[in-house]
Amino acid sequence: MKLGGIEAGGTKFICAAGDEKGNIVEQIQIPTLSPEETMPAVYDFFSRHQLDAIGIGSFGPIDVDTGSPSYGSVTSTPKIPWRNFQLAGALKEKFDVPVGFTTDVNAAALGEAVYGAAKGLDSCLYLTVGTGIGGGAIVKGEVLQGLSHPEMGHILVRKHPEDTYRGKCPYHGDCLEGLAAGPAIEERWGKKGIELADRPEVWEMEGFYLAQALMQYALILSPKKIILGGGVMKQTHLFPIIHKHFKALMKEYVVLPEYLDSINEYIVPPGLGDKAGIIGSLLLAEKALNEGEN
Repeated sequence: MKLGGIEAGGTKFICAAGDEKGNIVEQIQIPTLSPEETMPAVYDFFSRHQLDAIGIGSFGPIDVDTGSPSYGSVTSTPKIPWRNFQLAGALKEKFDVPVGFTTDVNAAALGEAVYGAAKGLDSCLYLTVGTGIGGGAIVKGEVLQGLSHPEMGHILVRKHPEDTYRGKCPYHGDCLEGLAAGPAIEERWGKKGIELADRPEVWEMEGFYLAQALMQYALILSPKKIILGGGVMKQTHLFPIIHKHFKALMKEYVVLPEYLDSINEYIVPPGLGDKAGIIGSLLLAEKALNEGEN
């Protein structure tokens, strides 16, 4: 089968044609401008391929309730031109193929569960830490969603004793995203994260916040693997700091399963690297085709 995948991010759309095994035959990148500017390039790319289905992993918030009149749309996004845009519906109308639709982080979690760091496991958590913070989860082999999709970046965490920063989130101030996403790091310390690699106090504080979040996710969802991606996590020295704080917070309350030798194998970077989201979108297309989704 020939599948189309879209990783629709806040700054760029990655579009790919490939198959259910994650093989990509062609891929392009399109700036996320307005729908009127971005979508014609998306249509042009996919029109060059005879597709059986399309999968979309989108920035959000989005409506993932298949019984909702606005299913498939981007909803209360701060990107005003995209508010209430029927992203899945537009692709369905244009190409008349099944369209799978979920969040970009859910798509990445699916990719990692099937072909990445959580391959062979029936549950995992994928957290992206970059311009924002978002999380997706696979539970018993299925993407987790309920009333809506998870918004893991907006949980509340305890402030670091030395942190006087007010928080960046326009909705909640000092939630996890408001304290630990890339823009918060830059505003707190006066430089972009990539320029702060040699400042241990920056990453100690960052690890403190992320470990708190992972403790909560681990206790509530009990994932068999936690995968951390996104631009901030390119600072790979963050991983041992997170491991340290996570262990200290857990106090061995939850014992790691026997198949893991250490916490270094439980909280890990993406096995698919930057391709987790787009490969997950291809798998979402396969799922939509098999289930006959509209």
